[in-house]
Amino acid sequence: MRLRRATALLASAALVLGGCGGGGTGGGNSGNTPTPTPAPPPSGGVFSPPAQESLTVAEVQQIIAQAAGEAQARGLPSIIAVTDRVGNVLAVFRMTGAPTLMTVSRETIGGTAAMGTEIGLQGAQVPAVTGAIAKAITGAYLSSSGNAFSTRTASQIVQQHFPPAPTTVGLESGPLFGVQFSQLPCSDLSQRFQMGGGAGAMIGPKRSPLGLSADPGGFPIYKNGVVVGGIGVMGDGDYGFDANILDTDLDDEEAIALAGIQGFMPPQDIRAEMIFVDGTALRFSDAAAGQLSTLQTNFGAAQGALVPVTGYSDGTVRAGTAYGTEASGIRAATAAEFANPDAFVLTDGNGNPRYPIRAGTDSASIAQPLTAAEVRAIMEEAFSVLSRSRAQIRRPLDSRMQATVSVVDTHGAVLGIVRSPDGPVFGTDVSLQKARTAAFFSNAAAGQQLLAAGGDVAGYVQRVRNFLGDANALTGSHAFADRSGGNLSRPYFPDGEVGQPPGPLSVANANQFSPFAVGLQTDLVAGNIVQHVTYVATAGAQSDTPVGCSNVPEAAPGQRRVANGIQIFPGSVPIYRGNQLVGGIGVSGDGIDQDDMVSFLGAHNGGVRVGGIGNADPSIRADRIEVNVNGRIVRLRYINCPFAPFLGTSEQNVCQGL
Repeated sequence: MRLRRATALLASAALVLGGCGGGGTGGGNSGNTPTPTPAPPPSGGVFSPPAQESLTVAEVQQIIAQAAGEAQARGLPSIIAVTDRVGNVLAVFRMTGAPTLMTVSRETIGGTAAMGTEIGLQGAQVPAVTGAIAKAITGAYLSSSGNAFSTRTASQIVQQHFPPAPTTVGLESGPLFGVQFSQLPCSDLSQRFQMGGGAGAMIGPKRSPLGLSADPGGFPIYKNGVVVGGIGVMGDGDYGFDANILDTDLDDEEAIALAGIQGFMPPQDIRAEMIFVDGTALRFSDAAAGQLSTLQTNFGAAQGALVPVTGYSDGTVRAGTAYGTEASGIRAATAAEFANPDAFVLTDGNGNPRYPIRAGTDSASIAQPLTAAEVRAIMEEAFSVLSRSRAQIRRPLDSRMQATVSVVDTHGAVLGIVRSPDGPVFGTDVSLQKARTAAFFSNAAAGQQLLAAGGDVAGYVQRVRNFLGDANALTGSHAFADRSGGNLSRPYFPDGEVGQPPGPLSVANANQFSPFAVGLQTDLVAGNIVQHVTYVATAGAQSDTPVGCSNVPEAAPGQRRVANGIQIFPGSVPIYRGNQLVGGIGVSGDGIDQDDMVSFLGAHNGGVRVGGIGNADPSIRADRIEVNVNGRIVRLRYINCPFAPFLGTSEQNVCQGL
């Protein structure tokens, strides 16, 4: 989707806004906060919930003052945003002379997109405040008491090769390839800012104006060793990513954000550089505390002013809400809501669960929808598997996996969402995207719905059918897990093999691919993003994007099958009753193989427990699909489970034969 018209509109609204390889140690030790002694698990539980910490108004002001002082010392007037852990924007500070607009990077696999040739979001000019907010939300949402990730970490794990570098061409894509298009402004899960406060005003997770960010300059904020929010800085007007992880960047925005979190740093032993994926250390920061100027802590001395941001902030400083409280929108479940004593659920801020377990709503489309008892069995069994599993992205080693589990019906209606106590917040929206994506692409109506969406979206149907050599593709003949659809969404097929054709759900020309233009995932929601940033830029003079993403038609009144966008990295499977699709389960928050395993075993074990439901028959799973790639036969993938995943047992190959 080309955004040149939107760019012009946003530029005209500028005046409205005017009023592990290489690198260092990831920020140094200055301002460390200790790893807290965790509270004991609840009776019968295995997880220790994080302490209920939050930022005060004075602490938000201190963080802004420190960042603004560093920006002044570096001569880079910037916009500084601070959020709490569930995404509430606590303040936006615009320094005198900070940019009003920023440009989304034109960098692609093939070089740089020339003016007029951009696709997706490439080259779009958008309000600079949206970049700062997206960076802050990314730092907060990707982090937990077991891992501290930054926007630089995000950049490392979303690109076409992992790790991204000129010398790694030919390796598979990043483990969270596509996660940048989550937490979208059109998501029906993510909450929206409410003026005036009151009960329910601070519940999360809140939406992000641009999804998650890969532009360095965003960090999590910790207090007493507990993640309480994030900071994002936009000063150079360029919204991009780091395509080469092997060098060390001198990034002023990152240094400014790092100054902001001095005294609020994550514990050293949980930062990204202490966490390895496929033998590669992740990256937290290229800036170090020793490179910073003398800290300025006087908020009154900061050169600039607090500014309102339509849809996000009223221009004042707010205290953060403590994650785990009713006010935050995510809290411990009651015994009536979920049987497992460790479970957390999403709430409305008034004591009521937002997504209580319920039966399927799709009786108009299928003969026997999922019952509430079946949904409960699947979710409880998935949570049980999660609770026994060894984490990949958490410290210390041999920690338990933490994540979110979502179950949907064939219309995309949410039948239940449950979280472990300290799962990263990003996994909430993503687990729902995954569940819906698996159910959507396995549905007999998938091709028809994409065609009905029109525009660029419709063209993907014939591309898939041509690529697979199957005129009936996307009509329910095969079960697609997110890993399967993800295979078809890479700029090279097979994944990472340069010189091979792009997958049919990726961009048509691999040389045009970038993290801002990935193919169908982008085209489904680009219009929503453009409408939303126009709403922000015009201070509400233009209408906001509606709740519910994409132009895919409603499955039933008020029900859209992909109402928060699709996801294209692993962690979901469709659910069947015999040969009838009845729903999908998605898991997100840890390693992708762990996410695959919990969804697959959750569906299987839930079916064994209640009978009649479970995973797709092996004969129709997408890994039976063979693709002829330049004379070589390649199969799609379905799931990939860890070899020996459970704590306290040497059990191996736990998904084999199921």
